[in-house]
Amino acid sequence: MTPDWVVLARLERSRGRHGEVYAALLTSGVERFKDLKVVLVGPGGPLGGGTPVEVENAWLHQGRLVLKFRGIDSISEAEKLRGVEVCVPMAERAPLAEDEVYLTDLVGCALVDPRGNSLGTVEGWQETPGAALLLEVRAPEGDSYLVPFTKAICRHADTVARRIEAELPEGLRELNRP
Repeated sequence: MTPDWVVLARLERSRGRHGEVYAALLTSGVERFKDLKVVLVGPGGPLGGGTPVEVENAWLHQGRLVLKFRGIDSISEAEKLRGVEVCVPMAERAPLAEDEVYLTDLVGCALVDPRGNSLGTVEGWQETPGAALLLEVRAPEGDSYLVPFTKAICRHADTVARRIEAELPEGLRELNRP
């Protein structure tokens, strides 16, 4: 989707015979879908550039997200949605607590030390169960390295100013190269 849209889930395959679809959850939880009435599905798959659809129901089945869209009522219709993204406009993102950030908003932020010297630019992130989120950073010299996104290291993130102040421990850049 374009940067004006936020991807909440990626549809994987049909489930059951009434048009339900298993989906990879890319947001905080199934509750997010219960608050939505209409989402945009696309751009991949048969729906081209995106089609508004009504979320009829959303639930977890054996730990996996299941979505049911109004008008998708058979296995064959549901199978056509394989690989399609479920999106909402950026303006409809769920509100965050004061100390939270959207991970997508970190991409493109400048990483600077406390004196304002450039440490690089955030290009992405990596999530590993049981470990801190890792920011993928491209250094001014062109090499890449990983930075744990923890309060101890990334002391202040201002996504509006596109800047993250970080105090890197000695040797971190060399240790955490991807």
